[in-house]
Amino acid sequence: MRTKLFCAALIGLTALTAAAPADARINQRQYRQQQRIANGVNSGQLNARETNRLDRREDHIANYEARARASGGGLNGRERYRIERMQDRTSRAIYRQKHDAQVR
Repeated sequence: MRTKLFCAALIGLTALTAAAPADARINQRQYRQQQRIANGVNSGQLNARETNRLDRREDHIANYEARARASGGGLNGRERYRIERMQDRTSRAIYRQKHDAQVR
């Protein structure tokens, strides 16, 4: 449920944002990673604990991005870089959790 709400909010944010291509890339990637988590839940590759942990990581990234944007002037290069690194780590975590021996 929480994943669906986040996806809906992210879609709305993406639609409203007329940002630079780098900002759009960040939002698009967040959406794709949420889809990967949802697909893992539906296929049984992710159990509840793994899902909650990955959702918390995604929430942390979204909160950091919101705070950075609220600080004024959108995202600067350092903030963009940090968000992309956080997304890289989360992407690897999603892959590892989906391909480990644990199932639902």
